Amino acid sequence: MGLFNWTEKPASTLTSGGVIGPDERLPWPQTGMMGIQHLIAMFGATVLAPILMGFDPNVAILMSGIGTLIFFLITGGKVPSYLGSSFAFIGVVIAASGYGGQGPNTHIGVALGGIIACGVVYFLIGAVVQAIGTGWIERFMPPVVTGAVVAVIGLNLAGVPIKNMAPTDFDKWMQAITFVSVALVAVFTRGMVQRLLILMGLIVASIIYAVLANGLGLGQPLDLSGIANAAWFGMPQFSAPVFQGNAMLLIAPVAIILVAENLGHIKAVTAMTGRNLDPYMGRAFMGDGIATVIAGSAGGTGVTTYAENIGVMAATKIYSTAVFVVAGLMAIVLGFSPKFGALIQAIPLAVMGGVSIVVFGLIAVAGAKIWVDNKVDFSDNRNLLVAAITLILGTGDYTLKFGDFALGGIGTATFGAILLWALLGHQKKA
Repeated sequence: MGLFNWTEKPASTLTSGGVIGPDERLPWPQTGMMGIQHLIAMFGATVLAPILMGFDPNVAILMSGIGTLIFFLITGGKVPSYLGSSFAFIGVVIAASGYGGQGPNTHIGVALGGIIACGVVYFLIGAVVQAIGTGWIERFMPPVVTGAVVAVIGLNLAGVPIKNMAPTDFDKWMQAITFVSVALVAVFTRGMVQRLLILMGLIVASIIYAVLANGLGLGQPLDLSGIANAAWFGMPQFSAPVFQGNAMLLIAPVAIILVAENLGHIKAVTAMTGRNLDPYMGRAFMGDGIATVIAGSAGGTGVTTYAENIGVMAATKIYSTAVFVVAGLMAIVLGFSPKFGALIQAIPLAVMGGVSIVVFGLIAVAGAKIWVDNKVDFSDNRNLLVAAITLILGTGDYTLKFGDFALGGIGTATFGAILLWALLGHQKKA
């Protein structure tokens, strides 16, 4: 079968809330709308990560689009996923480049060299997985482990919108209005409007924000001047890598965290779609590794499969890889458009925070769904302790340091779950 040999689902499947599988597609207008929703879902994190590292956000958007298309090609169009900026790089990039937190990163080159090294390691891990199969993954990552890891990915991100995206009481109320808007769309609408619940909720909340802030003066007014002043087309600020040994040794181990993230994401999509994606695991790692190398070569952040977009898929039940081809192409075009960047930047922070609460929550619930669907027995102390400890490690952002390398909450939770499962072993019941 060819990469673009999709089966189109009839309109009745959409209105009835049926599942759209990875090898199926919606009519193209609806596919385009879903692509926009996935762009919005990834945009906040994909832009925030480079800002925190002093990289050009437009380069990050462009590389996320290119990376998503590379991932699609390497996996043969079988794995639905969007590749966006990975937060796993932030700490080590700041340490390697000495970034002070303000303006452009003047030592971005050494960071890019390390990102490329990480991508190479990631690709090699994928090649090994592809060669020897995924049987060991089943042994070390049973449903209790994968469910906990997926839940942790959402819970670990919970503090971002709660603590960092609502600086005033008005913003906190706007976050509430936003997630209530999304919930109302999800429950009380039908058809394509319901499928676009994230996008529709964001639009409704932005309008309400404009009325309350611009009209009634209750908050920081919505500023659209940047959109008018921005050019329609412009080149992002590309940067060249510099290969420095210390920086490469510091950043390359992030590949382990990326493997853990990607593994958890693929397991989540497998559980949600009922399609066994394990045969594509190695190719997924290799595709993500190549995308990271290319991103680092141009001045972009390392990329990873995005939990935010998995949350959207869980909510919409649309897993068509055609959606991600459209989203990737849109991101490439928009990466060359400063006006688009200005438009997204104009979305109130509180509204983005409210949407993030919904998406991160959906990721966490997707982990619990893995437990339910696989009938995980929590009367078994092995299952109980693995899940309990993993959730707290990830949610509390338990961090371990090895010299200059820090393994954050998601990483410690993932590897902690795997090691605990192996350590506790198989105990026969009396």
